[in-house]
Amino acid sequence: MTTGRLFGIGLGPGDPELLTVKAVRLIQAAPVVGYFAKAGRRGHAREIVDRWMTGKAEELPLYYPMTTEHAFDSPVYVSVLAEFYRNAVATISAHLDAGRDVALLSEGDPLFYGSFMHLYIRLRPSYPVTLVPGVMGMAGCWSAAAEPMTWGDDTLLVLPGTLPVEELTARLGGTDAAVIMKLGRNFGKVRIAVQQAGLLDRAIYVERGTMADEVVMKLADKTEGEAPYFSLILIPGQGRRP
Repeated sequence: MTTGRLFGIGLGPGDPELLTVKAVRLIQAAPVVGYFAKAGRRGHAREIVDRWMTGKAEELPLYYPMTTEHAFDSPVYVSVLAEFYRNAVATISAHLDAGRDVALLSEGDPLFYGSFMHLYIRLRPSYPVTLVPGVMGMAGCWSAAAEPMTWGDDTLLVLPGTLPVEELTARLGGTDAAVIMKLGRNFGKVRIAVQQAGLLDRAIYVERGTMADEVVMKLADKTEGEAPYFSLILIPGQGRRP
């Protein structure tokens, strides 16, 4: 019997209207729609597609056993998440083996800092996969900020806020424009690095970009020690302009 196909569906930055036509079509056609969520919650991905769901698909929530309780590189986090991914693969495989396609939702783009990738690399040797790119969160955020990011031959650097402050500072000093993601508890450290690199006056903080409750402000005006999940820092390039 032919197996089902796994679809990795990029959902974009959060605005339901920023899904592609292809993403909506495949979500509505899939017999099984899977999505990641924190235990006890509906999940951001499921909320984004709410208006596009027909009610015909079997929903497959994949509940994280933990999110920010431990550092991402701690032995406990690595062990628990590895078991979560093994179980998720087994659950999805059961549907695919039965010939059912599975549309697995991914906030932003499926291949950029996403949980989808951990399942994808485990499933792709055994099943056909179709990837549907999504508008990445950073693009949604710089559109919300209405600020050009790169000019001419500017280089753009994407950094995770989990790096040590010294490394963040050094890397920021060697680029024209930057996006800093994974803020959360790292916000205070990242802000220090931006200031040490002499970029605080250019930096923009964006929270929940493209969503109804988005926040856009100068990083210099935000002094709190943490930032929510959907947040990042933009440092626009200045480049050579005609």
